[in-house]
Amino acid sequence: MLIGEVARRSGVSARMLRHYESLNLVRPSGRTGSGYREYSAKDIRRIFHIESLRSLGLSLREIGRALDDPSFTPSALVGDLIRQTRERIAAETELLTRLRRIDAADPAGWEDVLQVVALLQALGSKSADARQRAALSSADEVPVPVEALVEAVLSETEPNVAGALRWALARSGDGGPALLAKGLDSPVAAVRERAVQSLAEMPGDEATAQLRHALAHADVVVRGYAALALGTRGVADAVPTLIDMIVEGKNDTDAADALNALASDTATAHQIATKLVDRLAHHTTEAPARGRLTQALAAVPGTTASRALVELSHDEDRAVALTAAYLLQLRDAR
Repeated sequence: MLIGEVARRSGVSARMLRHYESLNLVRPSGRTGSGYREYSAKDIRRIFHIESLRSLGLSLREIGRALDDPSFTPSALVGDLIRQTRERIAAETELLTRLRRIDAADPAGWEDVLQVVALLQALGSKSADARQRAALSSADEVPVPVEALVEAVLSETEPNVAGALRWALARSGDGGPALLAKGLDSPVAAVRERAVQSLAEMPGDEATAQLRHALAHADVVVRGYAALALGTRGVADAVPTLIDMIVEGKNDTDAADALNALASDTATAHQIATKLVDRLAHHTTEAPARGRLTQALAAVPGTTASRALVELSHDEDRAVALTAAYLLQLRDAR
């Protein structure tokens, strides 16, 4: 079979076939009387073998070794190809992510594109100062895309930089709460904590809704941050979690303050006081926890809390009784 026919049937150009021949990858078995290359069925099979190995990413040099060296084993080469392919995919994915973020910034011109690129690079800098400056400058005319800010805040370990990133996120507009909520599912506890802290500083109904969902999270730290944030937003759903925090002695002072903020009307104050009394009466509640519950009860306005403190001033636990009596005196003095 002549070279033109081989090219038509194999899909490999005549020029490429000549290149293979120059590298000794393919050697036509014969020549016609006129001196033209003539390929046998075996030659054509070798061409298809070359093309198959090229499709795996092997270089022509590696293909020659694979076909001609009997001692050549494919396992090491295939493993190396897998590693190279993964690196290439990672690089391409990173490039795609960067391009999407630039597109999300809706740049008006190349100057805007360059500014966004510079900010994205600064957010990934090893310098904490550079990352902080990038976060603080993200409220300029060409803001950093929300996705980039979320990724940065979830990985940030420097407190000052994290604060700047949360500040930037709070001013970034839509999309932030949903992206941060995905961080709550991270297997890394520190990432979950950063996600809920950032949600706590995000304004709006979407952030509040995500914080409500976080009240049922398996991570007690996530539940605690969510409850404290919801308490300041006047969401009564946080009350049970806040009381749990007081019982467990985890941020109990902040939890008591949040309960006090929630008890802004008579009906809510009555509900909170009733729940605190119920926990005080629970047989598994230990003495230190009963003391903390008593102190929290004193911060709740209204007659329900006052009556409960009067009863507690005669409690069989002397420490609780003394605490309740002292707190009653303070309430009467106000």
